[in-house]
Amino acid sequence: MRYIDLEHWPRRKHFEFFRILDYPHFNLTANVDISTLYSHCKSHQLSLFKTIVYVAATAANAVPEFRQRIRDGQVVEHEVVHPSVTVMSGEDLFSFCHIAYTPNFQDFLANLGQAIERVKNAPTLEESLERADDVLYMTSIPWIAFTGVTHPIHLHPVDSVPRIAWGKFFEEGDTRKMPLSVQAHHALVDGIHVARYFQHFQDLLDHLEQ
Repeated sequence: MRYIDLEHWPRRKHFEFFRILDYPHFNLTANVDISTLYSHCKSHQLSLFKTIVYVAATAANAVPEFRQRIRDGQVVEHEVVHPSVTVMSGEDLFSFCHIAYTPNFQDFLANLGQAIERVKNAPTLEESLERADDVLYMTSIPWIAFTGVTHPIHLHPVDSVPRIAWGKFFEEGDTRKMPLSVQAHHALVDGIHVARYFQHFQDLLDHLEQ
């Protein structure tokens, strides 16, 4: 982790402008092509959910702005950020589940599997509250092919953790699409950074064999 030198940060004016807004978060939602992902997971007997969590976390770690957080009026940049996902735990309820991120796909799947078993055996909402800010909040909403999502956030103290959500798959012509939503703090992230995130996400979907 490193602290950003705000005095010489090219983004300083944007940071100062957006961080004092009453609601500084913004959201962008678009459809991604999961045709290759879907076929690959089916043929290799991989969990679609777990693979999407990996892709979502890997794409986020590739964009520096998605690793930056506001802390006590300063900006820190983490070397790695880790996904914290919602997992169904029965009776139409969910738990928060924190996963240690690693770029190795098989190791990540093992970490995710262990984390899911942990929270299913002991459902909790406390896991998210106890974590530092080196996280990414993620959720799957597989019942709706949504066109937009708004997430609850804390305003005091400031919450600058990005939110990533994906929805129900649907067919469009010969392709299979999935809605993907990104919510971020505008003092750190602009539309161009979210666009880069979507590009990384799609590139990973298209080259899963790597």
